[in-house]
Amino acid sequence: MTLEEIAAGIEVTAEQEARGVAAVDETGEALVERLRPHAGALPCTPEAAATVVETHAAGTSVGESAREAGIAPVTAAKALHRCGVSGVTPLSPMAREIVRDWQAGELARAEALELTGASEAEFALGSYIESHDADPALSAAG
Repeated sequence: MTLEEIAAGIEVTAEQEARGVAAVDETGEALVERLRPHAGALPCTPEAAATVVETHAAGTSVGESAREAGIAPVTAAKALHRCGVSGVTPLSPMAREIVRDWQAGELARAEALELTGASEAEFALGSYIESHDADPALSAAG
């Protein structure tokens, strides 16, 4: 039996969904205004965070979203994480475990950095993400 015979009659019935942050906004209030009461939990201004969340939800990369907001990419990644966006950590699951071990005092920082194979910046962002949970109030606002 050939590949053509096996594939005969197969058709695509679904389309790939666009990447982005799912959002339902029934408030009528601008995102920046919903973020403003939670400014203390953000690593940047509510205006910058709103720009990052909105542009990233539209499919823009973290780096481009950061440029649009006028902030560093690492700050944009922190804001997205705090707002409940998953997948912004630069670390693998095993590297995240190593960072948690370092944070618990079970490893020296130099050893943890070496074991993760991450750069200083990646390690710092991964450490921030492991030590700061997504904020439920920010997730609800976004």
